[in-house]
Amino acid sequence: MDLIADILLVAGALGAGLYCFVLSRRLTRFTDLENGVGAAVAVLSSQVTELQSALEDARKTANHSSDTLEAVTERAEQASKKLEIMVAALHDVPSEPPPPAPPPPSEPVFSRHSGELR
Repeated sequence: MDLIADILLVAGALGAGLYCFVLSRRLTRFTDLENGVGAAVAVLSSQVTELQSALEDARKTANHSSDTLEAVTERAEQASKKLEIMVAALHDVPSEPPPPAPPPPSEPVFSRHSGELR
């Protein structure tokens, strides 16, 4: 009985050793930096860095655009206030046309007298 138990123990140890060897080979291929998941992790890490810099650039551009938009909106509001005042002033202007100008005089305004003074 001891002999059978020893044979099964040796067979189990050899099976565990073979399993560890296969697992070790798979892990080295899995973490290989050129072909395995390690390469994918390295690529993803570089893409994350690029995306962070692109996001920072986009954030700066958005802040600049927001500041510009606020300035333009302020100018538009000021122009709107001026236009409202101008339109209100136009309501005070009479809607009737001005009276026609008098006709020009038929006689000259200045005339010469021939040597006589009165």
